[in-house]
Amino acid sequence: MPLFGSLVPLAAALFILLVIIAYAIRILREYERGVIFTLGRFTGVKGPGLILLVPYVQQMVRVDLRTRVLDVPSQDVISHDNVSVRVSAVIYFRVIDAEKSTIQVEDFMAATSQLAQTTLRSVLGKHDLDEMLAERDRLNDDIQKILDVQTDAWGIKVATVEIKHVDINESMIRAIARQAEAERERRAKVINAEGEQQAAAKLLEAAQILARQPQAMQLRYLSTLNVIAGEKNSTIIFPFPMELAELLSAKTGGSSE
Repeated sequence: MPLFGSLVPLAAALFILLVIIAYAIRILREYERGVIFTLGRFTGVKGPGLILLVPYVQQMVRVDLRTRVLDVPSQDVISHDNVSVRVSAVIYFRVIDAEKSTIQVEDFMAATSQLAQTTLRSVLGKHDLDEMLAERDRLNDDIQKILDVQTDAWGIKVATVEIKHVDINESMIRAIARQAEAERERRAKVINAEGEQQAAAKLLEAAQILARQPQAMQLRYLSTLNVIAGEKNSTIIFPFPMELAELLSAKTGGSSE
């Protein structure tokens, strides 16, 4: 009985020691950092690995340094050409300064989300709908640079911003389809006109070459007859010299006078 009574204080001391050790030992993974506060004051950043703290004197805040994915909710945006659209995006960012992300901002996830929403509306509101649809890469870069500058004070690095969806109403979709159809028709007419212009230029060039040697026109007549004969039809074509037609026309005009 006396022996049992002497073991009670030893067991209590051992229990208290184990509790102190349990509160003092912290293990941080490779992607984690611990922001240490001693009596409420910042005293450093530790990790990864085994960390020893003074119980009830020091506290530690874990910070994850891995890349995070933030889905920005759909935002109603009025484009520069007064078109109402709904735009959603996704942001990839990570903590590069554990001290700033803990001390300078209360909740860096919520703060980054709200900042991303306002920046998305602000940047896209300065551009036309055609730019939103055709120049997403440039808009992504603009939004990323703005967010990266503003979140630098929080120890946040915004790596990538991607616009996922640009939703427009049905009436605007039909208007865009009509506009695209009209644009294709315009291009077809322009291409057709350019072809006619080039063909006319080549015909003029060919006529000038043939006019230098009258025998060349006769050779063209014979070449055309050869092509027609190869088609096995019953049509017979005799070439009529244009110079003879002009001569007959001149004589007829002279005799009438």
